[in-house]
Amino acid sequence: MAREIKRVGVVGLGTMGAGIAQVGLQGGLEVVGREVTAELGERATERIGHFLTRAVEKGRLEQTARDGAMARLSLTTDLAELAACDLVIEAVFEDLDVKRELFAALDEVVEPDAVLATNTSALSVTEIAAATAHPERVVGLHFFNPAPLMPLVEVVRTELSAGEALDAAFAFAERVGKTPIRCNDTPGFVVNRVLIPLLNDCIRVLDEARVSPEDLDKGMQHGAGWPMGPCALVDLVGIDVHVHASEALYEALREPRMAPPPRLVRMAQGGLLGRKTGRGFFEYSD
Repeated sequence: MAREIKRVGVVGLGTMGAGIAQVGLQGGLEVVGREVTAELGERATERIGHFLTRAVEKGRLEQTARDGAMARLSLTTDLAELAACDLVIEAVFEDLDVKRELFAALDEVVEPDAVLATNTSALSVTEIAAATAHPERVVGLHFFNPAPLMPLVEVVRTELSAGEALDAAFAFAERVGKTPIRCNDTPGFVVNRVLIPLLNDCIRVLDEARVSPEDLDKGMQHGAGWPMGPCALVDLVGIDVHVHASEALYEALREPRMAPPPRLVRMAQGGLLGRKTGRGFFEYSD
């Protein structure tokens, strides 16, 4: 029988990790957030509190619910503090060696039936799981950015993932209000396997057809029914994040459409990363 998830650990409280922690808190769960320094943890707490306060101001959340959610959040710099968690979700930098080292350490900390999950968008969950003594309890839980708003979660199965671990991860995603789908550990899983080459095609059109980002976005919104244009979407995801995911998929599949367009690479190198830096294809004041 799958373990019921009541207490969740989140390792890495950057943009994605803080968003995942917020999702767990709003789902009524206890969340233990782990960062390498107390200062980074406090920054994440402030970010989560800010977004929950905005939800109250917009009438989407009651003040008592906001206060209760923040009271269920605890911070640590010590992995050992995650020992009582039913599920630990990793959201650190997209580097395979870093993730494998972390999972090997987590494997020794948590209880035998706890689930370990990675939020990787492009790396092999199987290779990450292989760093542990118990790869059967390792799954992928790929949230999309921004995690509190995007409804989809890909629950990723490796060849060694146990059914109980997958069921527990799937039930957790449903409990926190997400729409989970099951998929196998293949490059890009489901959405990125389709979306990344499609977005790359869109960006190449900017130069090849000499069209503006504004007109490209309008074309895809009003001609193809996209809720958001491709340039605005890449700005939201983060141009550096998209380039990194594209490079990982290209390395795995060697399909030319997977490779990041030179324009995106130049923007990433120049620090034009989209919304988080205030400028990408568009400029942002907030």
